[in-house]
Amino acid sequence: MTVTLADVAARARVSPATVSRVLNGNYPVAASTRERVLRAVDDLDYVLNGPASSLAAATSDLIGILVNDIADPFFGIMAGAAQTEIGGPGDGSGRAGGEKLAIVCNTGGTPERELTYLTLLQRQRAAAVVLTGGAVEDPAHRAAVSAKLAKLADAGTRVVLCGRPPLPDSEAVLAALAFDNRGGGRRLTEHLISLGHRSIGYAAGPLERTTTRHRLEGHREAMRAAGLYGDGGGGLRAEERLTVHGSYDRGSGYDATVELLRREPGITAVVAANDTVALGAAAAIRDQGLRIPEDISVAGFDDLPFSVDVVPALTTVRLPLFEAGARAGRLAMGKEAPPPGGIATIPAELMVRGSTAAPRK
Repeated sequence: MTVTLADVAARARVSPATVSRVLNGNYPVAASTRERVLRAVDDLDYVLNGPASSLAAATSDLIGILVNDIADPFFGIMAGAAQTEIGGPGDGSGRAGGEKLAIVCNTGGTPERELTYLTLLQRQRAAAVVLTGGAVEDPAHRAAVSAKLAKLADAGTRVVLCGRPPLPDSEAVLAALAFDNRGGGRRLTEHLISLGHRSIGYAAGPLERTTTRHRLEGHREAMRAAGLYGDGGGGLRAEERLTVHGSYDRGSGYDATVELLRREPGITAVVAANDTVALGAAAAIRDQGLRIPEDISVAGFDDLPFSVDVVPALTTVRLPLFEAGARAGRLAMGKEAPPPGGIATIPAELMVRGSTAAPRK
């Protein structure tokens, strides 16, 4: 015999409306009443009809978290932290009372798949959508994403950006938590310049990503301020000669560094787009018979967990990935008020370690 909402209400000695409020988490209920309802749910093994509930309500119990690559710690840390906030306290009771089901959507970094997932989440009446990481810098794709997010927001879906700059001219986004990639990139290069480096190569990320552009802009701001690119047309050529773009992976860092050393054998430091790229850069430098940091300094970005354990430990820029992901989860759940104006800049912290030192005289 199927257990109904009315059966749970009778067992808990409350109204069916109170049971619904406890299970949906959309209305304050006294702690003792909530406990009584959840105990009745457990005793009767009641299962909420999710599809029917979502049809009756504006949104469902589902929250989508979009990532470029779940295997990349940068995205995995943020997604895991967000999921912890979305999924509840995990107190071992196995109960569900207001928590949501977090679904991690792995886009593979492709714009088409990002749009597909947004469409699927719209069809599922998702309660919230969290988009992590840099955006694709393509006007047509940006317009398509803005249109999708507007439809989601109109249907009651909370839209949160985490590690992604705000969308211009869009009112669909509840909150944008943007990392200070530009400021972090500038401070990292300023550190190398303060050590005495004058010829610094840059292993950049993909051309079409906002994260790539902002980090590279910070690096170049520091280089120009120190007069290390020259000026005029020659300055532009120097910027290009000392920059190689690729993916955000180890192999790309290796290939980019080999190319940088070919173009400019006298470079004394390599700045990498992220810590994983920095691992490839370090491998390429060692394969050339050079030492780190005695011959060439290496620096990364993100401060991923392995950065402190590599030898020598990696100088990098720390982004509070877990804290940002958890905050995004709270915003998606409605547990935290949006920042003023809907935008918060998350600071980046320079972490100086053994992979950088003054160049040899």
